[in-house]
Amino acid sequence: QVQLVESGGGLVQVGGSLRLSCAILGRPSDSYAMGWFRQAPGQEREFVGIIPRSGGLTVYADSVKGRFTISRDNTKNTFYLQMNSLKPEDTALYYCAAGFLFSRRDGSYSNWGQGTQVTVSS
Repeated sequence: QVQLVESGGGLVQVGGSLRLSCAILGRPSDSYAMGWFRQAPGQEREFVGIIPRSGGLTVYADSVKGRFTISRDNTKNTFYLQMNSLKPEDTALYYCAAGFLFSRRDGSYSNWGQGTQVTVSS
């Protein structure tokens, strides 16, 4: 069973940056496509972005395109979400997820991190 451990959340001002990390324990990270999702209070969980098993092509939600970047280092079994030009509407609990499909749908992922809070203050 794979375990995902997230870190890097926190409080940041508008326009600032944060980098989230997601460590994959229990299996080689290149077994999985890795996705990031987020959930704001009172809202449904939404897709943020995804990176395939070997890296390369990434796909992002329109709301974060051009500001967020996903990368992975399979030698460290870790993948990342670099968030720049943060806005108040980016405030949410951010989750990493591992799955076998390259998919925007959260139902495609069977392994989830515990979530890390990102708060953007204006």
